[in-house]
Amino acid sequence: MKQLVRRVRHVIGAVALLSVAAGALALEPDQLTATDLKSAQHLSGSRLSRNVALAGASVLAAGVNTASASGSGVPGIDSLVNFTGRYRASGFDSNGNPQRDWVYAMIGTPPQGGGTTRVRAPVIPVSIDLRNYDGTPRYVANPNDPEHPTRLYVDATRYLRPVLNSPLFQNSSYSSSDRPTQFTDAVQRAEFWEKQEGDWHTLLSPVAGKARVMKLIRGTYRFALNADGTCCAYVLVNIDDFSAALFPSTSPVDASTPIGAAELNGDITTKDMSSFLFPNTYLYFNNDPTQCCVLGFHSFDYEPGDASNGNLPRFYVMNYSSWVTPGLFGANFQDITPLSHEIAESFNDPFVVFDGNTNATPWWLSPNGNCQNDLEDGDVIEGLPNSAYPITMHGYTYHPQNEALLPWFEFKKESDAIGRAYSYPDTSILTALSPPQKANCAP
Repeated sequence: MKQLVRRVRHVIGAVALLSVAAGALALEPDQLTATDLKSAQHLSGSRLSRNVALAGASVLAAGVNTASASGSGVPGIDSLVNFTGRYRASGFDSNGNPQRDWVYAMIGTPPQGGGTTRVRAPVIPVSIDLRNYDGTPRYVANPNDPEHPTRLYVDATRYLRPVLNSPLFQNSSYSSSDRPTQFTDAVQRAEFWEKQEGDWHTLLSPVAGKARVMKLIRGTYRFALNADGTCCAYVLVNIDDFSAALFPSTSPVDASTPIGAAELNGDITTKDMSSFLFPNTYLYFNNDPTQCCVLGFHSFDYEPGDASNGNLPRFYVMNYSSWVTPGLFGANFQDITPLSHEIAESFNDPFVVFDGNTNATPWWLSPNGNCQNDLEDGDVIEGLPNSAYPITMHGYTYHPQNEALLPWFEFKKESDAIGRAYSYPDTSILTALSPPQKANCAP
């Protein structure tokens, strides 16, 4: 049995959520209404780092200095293509010690070298199967059809095609590229605007992965039916139970979880950036649904190496992201907003500060109140007015999120990004740097 290390980083304080009033319709004790999310705080950038501490210990025990090589990628790991860089800025580390030198790793190859890097990007839809305490399929009363109870099962495959057709994987026009490109490539080009060669691109090659199912036992979730009585408008899941059901818990992995099954089947590899797409599935903390809602997180699954890969630790870079049906939250959180957020953060911080050093930044305080010290470009902007950047294509208007750019984290008074900006594609979202911060943004 592997040791599981699960830690949630930079979680915003939760707000009161669920207040189901008694009415004519008797609800199940764990049943909610479609309007109960209106007051929820959206935590689409929360990052669950499973086994990150264990992975960092494994690499450091091997004597690998992850900050040693500039440009060539993080050494000593089996993972997707990445490049490293350095910058200097006054700040403090996580222990409150002064620090000036910082190192980052990002997906792709160095911008100065030009050329196009293609990264395989499986998108795996994961349907939700809500079960009774004894593990049997669960049915509840359908208010619109009392003779036919509703089976609590939510299909994720319906959202696969809209996601694959979205600007995350299809080309659109942006000011940072002289030809149409993908959303995250446009953001990455914008932040390295003065360093890149003109033909430099980092593109995702989407693959429709084999659909998976996550079974959840009653007591770990809450649910709300659609207006027509079908399942489900949304599902809320305790984040620890969700993590246990998503990640494999043994080495070698088995097929009992979506990630383990995908690894065994070859659907995802260490060279991929993998997305696990869920249907309106949001997470809460401490077994308390009032501490809601996480709409996505990015991390990696750590698995030990063996002789076949030179005994290098395996990092399967991944994200969980929920499709968000318009109307559940505000205009800034719908359709691909969480997925765009997590993919952009995976580009800038694929290994989630696994060694305590790579992609750590000076402490910063964002306009939305987030206090963090990592290169999480989505967290700076999430929830701000006009944080979504609508793009219409294939007959649908998508809502990817604007992202903060590297110069903002570098505390550069003169940004060297496109248009001297700190955010992109909307360069007006961030107009100033964070004030300098002590550890944990202490006074």
